[in-house]
Amino acid sequence: MKDSISQPDLVIEAGRTERQYWKDLWRYRELFYFLAWRDILVRYKQTTIGIAWALIRPFLTMLVFTVVFGKLAKLPSLGAPYPILIFSGMLPWQFFANSLSECSNSLISNANLISKVYFPRLVVPISAVVVSFVDFLISGIILLGLMAWYNFVPSWRILTLPLFVCIAFAASMGTGLWLASLNVKYRDFRYIVPFIVQFGLYISPVGFSSSIVPEQWRFIYSLNPMVGVIDGFRWAILGGDAKLYLPGFLLSLGLVILLFVSGICYFRKMERTFADVI
Repeated sequence: MKDSISQPDLVIEAGRTERQYWKDLWRYRELFYFLAWRDILVRYKQTTIGIAWALIRPFLTMLVFTVVFGKLAKLPSLGAPYPILIFSGMLPWQFFANSLSECSNSLISNANLISKVYFPRLVVPISAVVVSFVDFLISGIILLGLMAWYNFVPSWRILTLPLFVCIAFAASMGTGLWLASLNVKYRDFRYIVPFIVQFGLYISPVGFSSSIVPEQWRFIYSLNPMVGVIDGFRWAILGGDAKLYLPGFLLSLGLVILLFVSGICYFRKMERTFADVI
């Protein structure tokens, strides 16, 4: 006997997933929270001092750079205590470096989830960057402590700091998406990323001010997007003698925007193959 109640037809519309993609990012926000919180817990699990490592590592690096560049090389500090100069550059660099390391491996480490369940894959690298941003916020406590220790009061420029944080986030996200996508297809990138991070530390003005770079080379030096980001942080935090080299900053900003947009486009292009390749 046939059921007299008619059942609605299930229609699978071609391309629906593509059109709903950005709405799905919001629909899957709970998965984003879960992945970010899980990674925060796992990072310092079974360590004796736990999340304090987010303070110890940058603090020790700051001490080394202060001795080498401030005491031995006696480089200019832009009118601020040298430890504050160092740490105002280390904050955005540490955020960027951690984001690259976390993003590049994020898809591989979530391979089981990606190969079995549909969700916007963009959730995975975004959660990795957010975890690095949590470390960034924790490390900011050291900067506040240094300001209190040296009785250093920032100027009105500190109000512009959120703008430069957004630029640092875009640089981290754009580069991270490129590396995450490439690492799925070419596993060699798991060995290349640590080299990129280490090499980038030396060519970025973390331990010194970019003002020591000869004027004729500053524009070319700004082809490193993190130069503009770090200079922006120092301009906002140090005030006073800290100057923002506008042509170089605009060049770095343009490169950050290019990295961010192209990173999203390339990630979306490669996303269809992740489940098969991974």
